[in-house]
Amino acid sequence: MKAAVLEAFRAPLVLRQVPDPTPTPHGAVIRIEANGICRSDWHAWAGHWPTTFPLPHVLGHEMCGVVEEVGPEVARHRPGARVIVPFSGGDGTCPMCRAGLANLCENAVVPGFRSWGGFARYVALDHADVNLVALPEAVGFVAGAGMGCRFMTAYHALTARAALAPGEWIAVHGCGGVGLSAIQIATALGARAIGVDIGADKLDLARALGAEAVVNGAEVPDVAAAVRDLTDGGAHVSLDALGIAATCRGAIESLRKRGRHVQVGMTDGDDGGDLSLPVDLIIDNELHLAGSKGMPPADYGALLRLVADGAVDPGKLVSRTVPLEKAGDVLEAMDTYDTLGFTVIDRY
Repeated sequence: MKAAVLEAFRAPLVLRQVPDPTPTPHGAVIRIEANGICRSDWHAWAGHWPTTFPLPHVLGHEMCGVVEEVGPEVARHRPGARVIVPFSGGDGTCPMCRAGLANLCENAVVPGFRSWGGFARYVALDHADVNLVALPEAVGFVAGAGMGCRFMTAYHALTARAALAPGEWIAVHGCGGVGLSAIQIATALGARAIGVDIGADKLDLARALGAEAVVNGAEVPDVAAAVRDLTDGGAHVSLDALGIAATCRGAIESLRKRGRHVQVGMTDGDDGGDLSLPVDLIIDNELHLAGSKGMPPADYGALLRLVADGAVDPGKLVSRTVPLEKAGDVLEAMDTYDTLGFTVIDRY
């Protein structure tokens, strides 16, 4: 099969012919029809995180396609089925999995990171009965690819972690893929969204997706103060979708008393996983801070119903599609945050 292979960190991906995968007894092989190119792929490509994979490696974790082959122990899926492959899966047996929280599995199944991913025509996935989600006919492959990470991450963050309620203000700091997803989902849930970014094009898209107001950090001296003014005292919920010091601190400082902050964006190599926090403000205002990682595959049903009913549309976030050989160019462009919305590989 053809694959775009990572052979060295921060180096161009190399298009190679590599062996086709085979399923484990409890696994499946998926023929990939679409795969998003995510900022998490960029972090891994750049070597920002301690890696759990040897090189060469195939990235890609926002995938959907068709089941090609299954192992003899797979009961829920058959060849020919349309599926999404959630990036935050589990083994189905650990305490977190048994509690319905496979995204926190002790033995996580993370295609594209712990195993080869969707920058290739075929992908092998372990524990298929736990980690594959049926893709409704009403949802196309390109839109489905946008749900495998960023869209479902935003949904989990807003519903399970922030408990966002209708009528509440939410300030979304960083209008990349996760942030724009959060704005569209928040609006569908009846909340009032504010998009915060330094890119005018991203803020225009945030408005088009439902943001009631936007704040351009390149033009406003105090982003948090601007959000507090717009919301008459501060947002009920803030979400940092980027993971740098400025957005994390600005998001927390934009909250009203007893506000809830959700951290989705992970740090880059310069921060080493650590960001300073305004601890005294957190105490004085009784702020609540929560981390959010992916979404359990078992929770996809509610989100898929919203998509199938037209309440949200991840396809609106897809700004362009590219062939597999362009995946490396897209990753390199993320060095300067020069991407808008979702880019999806749809030609293999």
